[in-house]
Amino acid sequence: MEFFKIQRDIPFMRHAKVFNAISFLTFALAVFFLFTRGLHLSVEFTGGTLMEVSYSQPANLEKVRGTVAGLGLTDVQVQNFGTARDVMIRLPAQKGVSSAQQSERVMGALKTDDASVELKRTEYVGPQVGDELAADGLKALAMVVVGIMIYLAMRFEWKFAVAAIIANLHDVIIILGFFAFFQWEFSLAVLAAVLAVLGYSVNESVVIFDRIRENFRRFRKMDTVGVIDNAITSTISRTIITHGSTQIMVLSMLLFGGATLHYFAMALTIGICFGIYSSVFVAAAIAMWLGVKREDLIKATPKKDDTDPKDPNAGATV
Repeated sequence: MEFFKIQRDIPFMRHAKVFNAISFLTFALAVFFLFTRGLHLSVEFTGGTLMEVSYSQPANLEKVRGTVAGLGLTDVQVQNFGTARDVMIRLPAQKGVSSAQQSERVMGALKTDDASVELKRTEYVGPQVGDELAADGLKALAMVVVGIMIYLAMRFEWKFAVAAIIANLHDVIIILGFFAFFQWEFSLAVLAAVLAVLGYSVNESVVIFDRIRENFRRFRKMDTVGVIDNAITSTISRTIITHGSTQIMVLSMLLFGGATLHYFAMALTIGICFGIYSSVFVAAAIAMWLGVKREDLIKATPKKDDTDPKDPNAGATV
């Protein structure tokens, strides 16, 4: 399916150095902010108090957030749990205040607004659990990266695998850089979005790599730069359809999903935008600079000679 078809190939690779210089600068800034500011980790990673409360009628989450914020508590997560009447509240750990004291204070404020609210469960998430979650998250990220490299190396060639993984890590670091710079809360939902971006971005790279391999078969007299430019140009319509429809859905979560889905959708939005950019201007350019050529992707079939040099009668005429 195509919305439009471009008749002439766009010379993307002619400007590869400029675009990759921009990518390198953005990547370096993201790394700088990660080291200087760090991530603003949520309760799942730092530890805190988890409360589940129930209302007799559907809860007003904005009112609950306002009530808890009125106690001077920041970085509080409030979301529905199960039904519209059940609410989960995550509170950050406070020095000198126990989990029981914290939950009693919050329940007192909530009962002032609505006497029907009931505390169903409260528990304390320690920093050790947060450390384990962070370690498991890093392991999951590493396993995804290794799996993608193995898949691409088996399906295409090691140069494409290296190019794609550099481009994908470029997207991940830039997402983390945004969260470090603006000090947005980094939660398990955001980590899930980062892992989703990895898979989403590599899918775009695979589409372009597939077209490059196909072009090497079709255009035998075209050089590598021309093959890559044609592959990217011919997949632009598909890219707009795929990423445009996905971005519409993500924007709906960002605008109408409330505070619970806000940072999850924000991470996906940044990842989708930079995923398009990296697949076109980073992955393809790196593959070109690594020296990918027709012989890497198409195995030459040796031609059989009709005459056997070991045959003493070869070439003889009767």
